[in-house]
Amino acid sequence: MSEAFVLEAQSRNDAGKGSSRRLRRLENKVPAIVYGGTADPVSISLEHNPFWHQLQNEAFFSHIITLKVDGKAQDVLLKDLQRHPAKDIIMHADFLRVDKNQAIVVQVPLHFINEDSSTGVKMQGGRVSHQANEIEIRCLPGLLPEYIEVDMAEVEVGQTVHLSDVKLPEGVESVALSHGEEHDLAIANIAVVKGGSDEEEEESEATPDAEGDSAESKD
Repeated sequence: MSEAFVLEAQSRNDAGKGSSRRLRRLENKVPAIVYGGTADPVSISLEHNPFWHQLQNEAFFSHIITLKVDGKAQDVLLKDLQRHPAKDIIMHADFLRVDKNQAIVVQVPLHFINEDSSTGVKMQGGRVSHQANEIEIRCLPGLLPEYIEVDMAEVEVGQTVHLSDVKLPEGVESVALSHGEEHDLAIANIAVVKGGSDEEEEESEATPDAEGDSAESKD
């Protein structure tokens, strides 16, 4: 993992919707909770703006975060995030404690590469379609990748890329594939671009003639 993310937080004793509203409105803070491991869940609050800026980095969602609660650091993952439906405001966050010696299950984004230069697009005039933008993986925290690359260079029109076609980093396992071959989901394909073919033009030209023949028969 190439980046380090650090968040400062404070523990809080008050709970409930009223307390959360006061945090957001009066103090510009985000109510949150950290749980998991052997310790009890702890209600915390974070400064909204620094947290919001961290969230603009895609890597933040699939990295181990150093969360300092009242100055005491712990390793966590962001497990859930609630945003305001109409405003650019973070409403609540859930953090999960992680142990470096225990495997974790995380959703990691897919990065599709060589799409425009792929055989199916460049040579055959197809179009790439994505069936998934992220996959669920299992690995030790220290092996957690920022993203998974899917190389489309050799994919042709009519071909589908499945989970089993994706090369995962060493020590990283697909959760879906661990359940059996029947869970080998499609994640992308290259299909023929519809519309504008000669056959369709011929059909469109034939339609008025057919209507004209019908009108003449009625006369």
